Amino acid sequence: MLEWFGFGFNQFGQITPIVNGKEKILLPQKIQTCNEFTKEVTENKMKPTKSDAEQAEAAETRARDCGGQPEATESRATESNWRAQVSENRGLERSNLDCGPDNTIRVSWSRRATLHRAKHSPCAKSHGSSYFYGDKGRICLYGFCSSSCGQYICLCTPKLHDCLDAMISENYLVVKFKDKIESWNIEAEENNPVWSMDITPSFMGDLPLAPGGYVVAKPPFYKSIHMPISAKKLSLGEEHVVLLSTDGTVYTWGMGSHGQLGHGTLESQLDPLAVEALHGLKMADVSAGSWHSACISDGGDMYTWGWNESGQLGLPSRCLQICDNQSDSEGEADMTDIERTEGSMHEDDSLAILISIQAFPALLDVPGDIEFIKMSCGSRHTAAVTCDGDLYTWGWGKYGQLGHDSIQSADQPKRVEYFAKQQFYVQHVVCGAWNTFAQVSKTSNEKQRLETFFPANY
Repeated sequence: MLEWFGFGFNQFGQITPIVNGKEKILLPQKIQTCNEFTKEVTENKMKPTKSDAEQAEAAETRARDCGGQPEATESRATESNWRAQVSENRGLERSNLDCGPDNTIRVSWSRRATLHRAKHSPCAKSHGSSYFYGDKGRICLYGFCSSSCGQYICLCTPKLHDCLDAMISENYLVVKFKDKIESWNIEAEENNPVWSMDITPSFMGDLPLAPGGYVVAKPPFYKSIHMPISAKKLSLGEEHVVLLSTDGTVYTWGMGSHGQLGHGTLESQLDPLAVEALHGLKMADVSAGSWHSACISDGGDMYTWGWNESGQLGLPSRCLQICDNQSDSEGEADMTDIERTEGSMHEDDSLAILISIQAFPALLDVPGDIEFIKMSCGSRHTAAVTCDGDLYTWGWGKYGQLGHDSIQSADQPKRVEYFAKQQFYVQHVVCGAWNTFAQVSKTSNEKQRLETFFPANY
């Protein structure tokens, strides 16, 4: 049986109801079914919606902790009485689903979308009609949502039944059906999608892939790829794109200011360009963080490149060392402190050997018997699954997103011991910006691992 666990940033109840008082989850915690989630919130008479000041502070923290970069792909969700409006217009209701754990998880900074695909079962009634979800097709939302009745409630979306895939941002939910892709404004009152694209049932690519290009969870929603590339997977960073072709070639384009394109420079790239340093190596998986990238070869080797200020590449981090050397009495150093300290260094300083930006792919240094099969990049952390069912994490850890029962960052891969101690085998991992979700089982059966459906994450 497959189960999902989450850890890290939980300020909006993306992992577990905030009534538990857990805004930082330092150890993996089992994701509740929809009924369990709703029941716990109801029984605890959930906390009221966070004030404007608290939500503004959270947004400022996000901007600061993302290295002072502007929020390029996602904006903070604005105040609205969204719950009342979508319930009236779209039939969005508190979920009465007996949702099993066999599902797909998509995450943004403040929200989690769960695409259920476990079994056939009646869904919530809306406007006198019963809705059903099939092997894939029903979406429930968790996390930030502002209204007078509070937040952190699991919501079912009856109108969006028969979904094949989904992706979520702070403002939009993008959904794939067999014949179209739609984008819905979560915060708006309209009863129609804000964007739609027809597709043929033969198109099998997972979001954000779309015929002839890819979709993004903000206007204009669709971007063309002006090259004849047969794409297997595509992953979106904050300002860059990483694509894996069906022949195992890695292409990147977009902003290159942090080396995240892997072309050996900090220059941007308008169109897809093959990562030359990986030429001759067939890759099996790719992922894009906010300003770093990673891929896994057919042989289980992992390569990383881009920004490394929190050790998210698994390479010695200059900024992480500076933070470690500073006093903890005033909390974690911000980027202004780091830049000031870096500016005072001399070329012969011992910190000069540490890496802030890696513009070429670097082979991750792990013991020789470790082979990776899946991985995911968060904003400034990275997680990877081995063929033995272990989960390794590294990078920024301020919210417990590394799962090591601490808020310490790390620039070396470290096994999440919780799963090993519980004799769980990790099958899949999905990183949010500041949190991590792992799908696990009690068996290491290789057939189950290969037959389990794992869609690409963004």
